[in-house]
Amino acid sequence: MTQTESPAAGRGNSTDHVRRHNLATVLTLAHRSQGISRSQLTRVTGLNRSTVAALVGELVERRLVLEVDADVQGQVGRPSPIVKPDPLAVAIAINPEIDAITIAVVGLGGTVLKRIRYATDHEPTAREAVNICAAVIEGLRGELETGHRVVGIGVAVPGLVRSLDGVVRLAPHLGWVDEPLAEMLAEATGYSVVAGNDARLGTLAESTFGAGRDLSDFIYLNGGASGIGGGLIAGSQALTGAAGYAGEFGHTLVNSMGTVCHCGGVGCLETEVTRAPLLALVGLTDADSDELENALVASESADVRAEVHRQLDFLAVALRNAINTLNPQTILLGGFLGSLYAVAPAHLNALVAHQPLRASREGVSIGRAALGSNLLMIGAAELAFEAVLGDPATF
Repeated sequence: MTQTESPAAGRGNSTDHVRRHNLATVLTLAHRSQGISRSQLTRVTGLNRSTVAALVGELVERRLVLEVDADVQGQVGRPSPIVKPDPLAVAIAINPEIDAITIAVVGLGGTVLKRIRYATDHEPTAREAVNICAAVIEGLRGELETGHRVVGIGVAVPGLVRSLDGVVRLAPHLGWVDEPLAEMLAEATGYSVVAGNDARLGTLAESTFGAGRDLSDFIYLNGGASGIGGGLIAGSQALTGAAGYAGEFGHTLVNSMGTVCHCGGVGCLETEVTRAPLLALVGLTDADSDELENALVASESADVRAEVHRQLDFLAVALRNAINTLNPQTILLGGFLGSLYAVAPAHLNALVAHQPLRASREGVSIGRAALGSNLLMIGAAELAFEAVLGDPATF
């Protein structure tokens, strides 16, 4: 497994020839904290106050951060101004699924400013998805170009995406094989495009802004219309695999007598734990994860409860394998997996408390992803923001 460290990681340096590194350090801290005082920047980076002031001033000029007065209530002395990411510096985030394509405008600091869910009546081809996205983005262009600065597009794909060039090697539920999605979107929109696996980007979002923010070792599992995926943070670093394909927990074997999966295997987690029967049982045909959860929690149907328990039983098998293999401190559940857990948390907790090896399961907690239905939008935007965070001087 490989991991590339962000160029903005670590402490700053006050010499002139690393000004770009220092700009990246300050912008990344402001972005991830969603607001940090100048005095804190001085302390964290190790740079002197005048250097930090100059760096912040340059980022303000580049319209990447704002300086605002601190809340002085209850404070003694002159407060340090707060450096906040400028929400008008935005990325366009896209998540194609089998039943809808979601497009959002996300500001620096992980703020979702607008979200559009374009429902489809069939699994879109890659070209159809590109055409839909291009049309929606064109409709937003006037608004974006008058008030915002677009850094690029990030795409969260439910499948295997080659990190080098954004080619979708396989998105089985969508039927996409070796589709040059990033290239096609760039040609159609005129913006730079970066694509990645949806669950890995959900992991990135949760570790930056959500429930994994203060965790050094956790597994994130996401359930969506196009199946189940995941990501892993180990030692505070994301593990992505040699080509970016790590985290396909949806294809963990959980039932050797199960049905054939899209991938060609038998009894995969995502053939047993699926969203469609849950929607049917609560009388929904089209819903995001928040709407489905509300319906499941409110239901008093014995059939709903039985199906939830059945799916959690298989989820527990996958979690047992993950805990024994990876030894996380926490497992975070997002999408409809979080909804299943919301309905019967004690059921899953009891299974996980007994199935893995005792030493591995000790101290492991199960929690919910905190970013809700905005999670993949924030994760896709993080992918687009990587270039400007790494070198703000180019923006």
